[in-house]
Amino acid sequence: MKKIIAYSFLLLLLLVLSASAYIYQKYSQFLIDPVFQESPVVLNIEKGTSYGQFVQLIKQHGAADNDLNWKILGRLNQLDNSIKVGEFEISEMMSPRELINYIDNNHVKTYQITIVEGHQWQQLKRQFASSALESTTADIKDSELKLKLGLKTGNLEGQFLPETYQFTKGNTDFDVLYRAHLELKVVLNEAWENRDPNITLKTPYELLILASIIEKETAQASERTTISGVFHRRLQKGMKLQTDPTVIYGVGTAYAGDITSDHLRTDTPYNTYTRAGLPPTPIAMASAASIKAAAHPNKGKELFFVANNKGGHTFSETYEQHQKAVSAYLKGL
Repeated sequence: MKKIIAYSFLLLLLLVLSASAYIYQKYSQFLIDPVFQESPVVLNIEKGTSYGQFVQLIKQHGAADNDLNWKILGRLNQLDNSIKVGEFEISEMMSPRELINYIDNNHVKTYQITIVEGHQWQQLKRQFASSALESTTADIKDSELKLKLGLKTGNLEGQFLPETYQFTKGNTDFDVLYRAHLELKVVLNEAWENRDPNITLKTPYELLILASIIEKETAQASERTTISGVFHRRLQKGMKLQTDPTVIYGVGTAYAGDITSDHLRTDTPYNTYTRAGLPPTPIAMASAASIKAAAHPNKGKELFFVANNKGGHTFSETYEQHQKAVSAYLKGL
């Protein structure tokens, strides 16, 4: 009887050892095999997701159906309640442990949105409404958004710095707009603090207004400070700015692609042909480069400029020179 008991115990021990070896072999293979056979896979882990629910989620995306191995991995790594929340894009063949580490290190999927220099608020508003950002501002009035941003002057035009902004799933349009506004304030205040002491602008907001006009007048970086110089000298001499982009902004939807003599005669707060000084608000989003140019105009004597049919402008010191440049422009020279 003792021999039978010993033999049975030995047999049971061998079975246990064999089973353990089999499980260990399978688990070892599980640890090095890719979780997903195809990529990319996007996992959206919502708040409150348990480890068990996480395993079910990845199985829905094609992970191997082996709950035991995932349970062992979870127990060994104490993952019962520590799954990070977010959207994760798995673009490489990762092992289970690599996948867990990837998520634990918070490599959430990022998106980006670019505020384009020279764009206006209504363009920006439409862009944000069609983005992957969670919408919280589309249905509120501009005046309400202005209050949320803490704006006390002007309107929303020009209040966001043109840059590319990164965001993740769950970020709202206000999150990014607020960041863009803060970036704008940093750039504007720095430019104002370091401005040319000879300029006659009285406030940082006036600097932003002028920068927006410079932004709309030229796409060539090399011309910014020259155009800034023209406008500063005209302001100092009491001359009207006479800049078409402000007129176009003032007539709004009445502008159909070509500026007309009627537009130039139509008096609006933005018509710098009929009114002296700066318009009441910016007319577009101004880049950091245009803001800097507005604060540091060149030291020349130019008072006029006109397009030169080559993508740039011809600058003139006298009205007679300017008339010749206008004639050349109209002839297509």
